[in-house]
Amino acid sequence: MKQMIFPLIRQLGKRWHYAVLSLFVAVGLILGSAQTAQSFSFFDLFRQGVQVFQLSNLSDEQEVKLGRQINEQLVNNEITLSRNQQLNRYVDGIGQRLVPHSDRADIPYTFQVVKDDSVNAFATMGGFVYIHTGLMAAADNESELASVVAHEIGHITARHAVQQMKQRAIAQGLLSAAGLDESAAVQIGVELAVSRPNSREDELEADKKGLDTLTKAGYAPLGMISFMEKLQQQGGSPPSFLSTHPAVSDRIEILKAQIDNPRQGNGLNTSIYQRRTQALR
Repeated sequence: MKQMIFPLIRQLGKRWHYAVLSLFVAVGLILGSAQTAQSFSFFDLFRQGVQVFQLSNLSDEQEVKLGRQINEQLVNNEITLSRNQQLNRYVDGIGQRLVPHSDRADIPYTFQVVKDDSVNAFATMGGFVYIHTGLMAAADNESELASVVAHEIGHITARHAVQQMKQRAIAQGLLSAAGLDESAAVQIGVELAVSRPNSREDELEADKKGLDTLTKAGYAPLGMISFMEKLQQQGGSPPSFLSTHPAVSDRIEILKAQIDNPRQGNGLNTSIYQRRTQALR
């Protein structure tokens, strides 16, 4: 019996040894190939503690983390936040009213007021929305302001910033087989927030999603149309909020075709809006 068992054990041991050896060889070939295709190795990344993001499969948790880091860079280096608590609470209240009616209500959202006279608003990944005081002053009622906030939420729900980051990383040669490292991702996120390169398709999708969110939250959809029309009629170069493709007139016509009753809902009272934004005057 012993003569039969021991040779069998030795044979299995050899097979296990060969299997493990084959596994290490295979892993070595994969890592070696990946290393020749990029300027760093997987082992270097692990040793340095660098997090690498696969943008094509970015989780909500990772996106929110990146958004926080991008926001930190923006606040420290690029923008000045308003310290007026009345304005901040007001914008945050509007935003939090809209979020439950969006396509991505399961991530945290941060709404901030930027102290800047230009008519502008933008969003970064992970639920961060920025509204300029100049845009708040240009609006006549809460529905108009809410329409802009809803539009920016639309960009977040559609993950436009993530898609743009992937495109920018590819164009700059920063996207490797491992993915995109954290520092590069944050830098690109800041660049995108400053330049805001939204395409025609992105803007139309954000308009559509924003309108849906706006009306479901109980706001009159007229605010989205009236705000665009007012800014379009100001003359001169269009405000930066609207200086993207497609043409504002096209966006207005598309929105009108999607609305049955523009005054159904609330947020159209001008005097109430002026009281809540009196800090702007």
